[in-house]
Amino acid sequence: MAISNGSLALAIIGLITAGIVTIVAIVAIYECAKMAMKMSLREGMANHQRYTTPSFVNGGGSSGGGGVDADVVEMGSMSHFIEGLQNERPVRFSAQQLRAFTKNYAHKVGSGGFGVVYRGRFPSGVPVAVKVLNSTLGKRAEEQFMAEVGTIGRTYHINLVRLYGFCFDADVKALVYEYMEKGSLDRYLFDSSPSSPAPERIAFEKLHEIAVGTAKAVRYLHEECAQRIIHYDIKPENVLLGAGMAPKVSDFGLAKLCDREDTHLTITGARGTPGYAAPELWMPLPVTHKCDVYSYGMLLFEMLGRRRNLELGGVHGSQEWYPRWVWHRFEAGETEAMLARATAAAAGDGNGREREKAERVCKVALWCVQYRPEERPSMGNVVRMLEGEDHIAAPRNPFAHLAPYSAGSTPTTTTATTESDGSSARTGR
Repeated sequence: MAISNGSLALAIIGLITAGIVTIVAIVAIYECAKMAMKMSLREGMANHQRYTTPSFVNGGGSSGGGGVDADVVEMGSMSHFIEGLQNERPVRFSAQQLRAFTKNYAHKVGSGGFGVVYRGRFPSGVPVAVKVLNSTLGKRAEEQFMAEVGTIGRTYHINLVRLYGFCFDADVKALVYEYMEKGSLDRYLFDSSPSSPAPERIAFEKLHEIAVGTAKAVRYLHEECAQRIIHYDIKPENVLLGAGMAPKVSDFGLAKLCDREDTHLTITGARGTPGYAAPELWMPLPVTHKCDVYSYGMLLFEMLGRRRNLELGGVHGSQEWYPRWVWHRFEAGETEAMLARATAAAAGDGNGREREKAERVCKVALWCVQYRPEERPSMGNVVRMLEGEDHIAAPRNPFAHLAPYSAGSTPTTTTATTESDGSSARTGR
C-alpha cells in the first residue's frame, strides 16, 4: 500500500509540473503574439506615413521656408490611425509645411476661378501641385474644398489625379496633388499665344488614347465608386497629362455625391463651364450623371478639331460653332476635311488607322451631346465604342432643338424649347 501511495504522489507531482509548463508555454506564446502584433501595427503605421507623406521618411528635417518635422502630421491614437486607414483619409498639412513645400509659393503654374496652383516639392523630392483656394470666396470656397477632399480622398484610379493631402487653417485652405509634368490638355489643342508657345503636336492616335483614358476616369466615377460621383466640369483644362502623355482627370471642385439609387439630382444654381455644361444644368430640370457625358462629348469635338468649339469671328468662317458644323458634314457624308484636320493630313492622305479612330470619335461625340440626357450613352458604353468593342449606330441630330442652321450661324435655341424639340432629336432629323 505504501508503494501505491508513493506512485500516486509522483503521478500528481508530474501532472502539476506538466500543467505549470503548459501554462508557462501558453503565456509565452501569447506574449510573443502580442509583441508581434504591436510590431506589425507599428510597421503598418510607418508604411502608411511613408505612403501618404513620402516627405517625412526620405526627406526628414526641414526644407526651405521652415522646419517640417515628422511629428507635425498628427496620427493620433492607434484607433484613429486604423480609422484613417479604413477611410483612406488624405493627410492634413499645416500652412507652414505648404510654405516649405512651395518655397514660399515661388512657382505659380496656373489659376482658376477658385484659386491659384503652385508647383512644390516634398523634402523627399516628390513634386506636388498645391492649389490654394481664394480666401475671399467664403462659403463657396469651403464647399468646393470639402467636395474635393471628400471625393478624391475616397477614390483611386490610374486616370484620376491623386490627392496627397490638404490644409484647412484659418488663413490658408489648400489641396496638395500629385504634379502632372506635361500640364493640361488645352495647351496641346489650341493656338498658342506669343507668351505661351505651343508644345509639341500630339498625333491623333495619342489623342485617341487620351480620350479613352479620360472616359475611363469618368466611367469609374459614375459606375465603379461606392457612391456615384458627378464631376460637372469635364473640359480640356481639367485633363492633366503626365509622363508619356498619360491623362488624369482633375478638379473635383464641382463634384457632388449622390446615391447610386437616386437617379436624379436637384441642384441650386448653374454648375460647370459654359460651352461644356449640359443644357439641363441651366434649366429647372432634373440633373443626372449624363451631364458629364455631354461635357465629355464637347471635349471630344475639341480634340477632333484641335480648336475651341466656339470661335466668334475666327478664321474658320462657317465653322464658328464646330459641333454643329461637324453634324452637318456628317449628315451630308462630307467628313473628309474634318477627318483630315483631326489627323493633320491632307484630304485623302494619312494613316488609315488614325482616320478610322477619328471617325469613331466623331460618332461618339455626336451621341454624347444628344439633347435628351436619356439618349446619351453611359460612359461604359463610350469606352467600349471608342475602343471598337461596340458597334456605333448612326447618330441622331443632337441640335434639332436649335434654330435653323445657316453658314456663319452660332448656336441659338429656338423660342419653343419644349419636350417636342427633344423628340425631334430622338427621331434624328
